[in-house]
Amino acid sequence: MKIGVRAHDYGKRKIEGMAALLRDEGYGAAQLVLPKAFMEISRYEDVKSGVVEKVRRAFEKNDVEIPVLGCYMDLGNPDAQVRKLAVKTLEQCLVWGKELGAGVVGTETAYPRLTEEQKRVWKPFMLDSIKRVMETACRVDMRLALEPVYWHPLTDLETTLEVIRMVGDEKHLRLIFDASNLLEFPEDTDQDRLWTRWLERIGRYVDVMHIKDFSLDRRGQYQPEPLGKGVMRYGAVSRWLEGQKREISLIREEMNLLFVKEDLAFMRNL
Repeated sequence: MKIGVRAHDYGKRKIEGMAALLRDEGYGAAQLVLPKAFMEISRYEDVKSGVVEKVRRAFEKNDVEIPVLGCYMDLGNPDAQVRKLAVKTLEQCLVWGKELGAGVVGTETAYPRLTEEQKRVWKPFMLDSIKRVMETACRVDMRLALEPVYWHPLTDLETTLEVIRMVGDEKHLRLIFDASNLLEFPEDTDQDRLWTRWLERIGRYVDVMHIKDFSLDRRGQYQPEPLGKGVMRYGAVSRWLEGQKREISLIREEMNLLFVKEDLAFMRNL
C-alpha cells in the first residue's frame, strides 16, 4: 500500500522542490495536477516533453511514485466545444502519464454540482466522451481512472457498472474510489454496508483511493476535517484493503498542514 497526497495541497512549487518536500513529509506517492502543482507550468498548453521528463526524474530521484496524474475534465458538459476541449486535454494527459510512468490518469466527469435532472441530461454526453478517450487510452496503452461522485453524471454504483460494461476493457479502464464523494446523506447512511456493496462490485477496478474526512456545519455546509474526526467511517474500506494482494494507493486530499503526522498514521492504520 502506497501512502500519498495531492501535491497541490502544498501549494504551487518548483518541480524539484515539490518532489523533495513530499519525500521529507513522509509520502511515498503523489497525485499530480501539472498546472496546479508546479510553478514551471501555468496551463496545459505549457506542458512540453522536456518538462514532463524533468518531473519524472525529480520524483524518481526522491523515491516518490506518481500513482495518479490528475486531469479533471468536464466530460459530460452539453456544450460540444467544452466537451471537445475536455476530451482533447484528457487524451494528451494520457500520453504525458505514459511518459511520467504514472499509474493512471484520473478524472471526474463534471465540474459543477448538478441536479438530478441535469445528471440525466449530461449522462449521454459523458458516455460519449468516455468512449472517445478510451480509444486513446487503448492506443497509447495507458490507464484511465474515472472517479464517481454523487453530484456528477457518474453518480452511483449502477451508472459506474454501466460504464464498465460499455467499455469492456478492465486493463485500461480503472477507478478512483473516494468514499466521501459518494456519501450524500451522512446522518442516514449505513456506511459499512454501503462501502462493502461498492467494493464487492467494483473493487477489482480500484487502483487508487482518495482519503478525506468532513463534517457539516449548522447550515449543512461542507467542512474538511482531520482524518477520523468527521463523519467518515472507514471500517469496511480497511477490511477490504487488508484482503488485497495487489498495491492500492491511498491519496490524502484536502490535507491540513497542522495534521500531517496524524493523517499519515490514520492512513497507515487502514
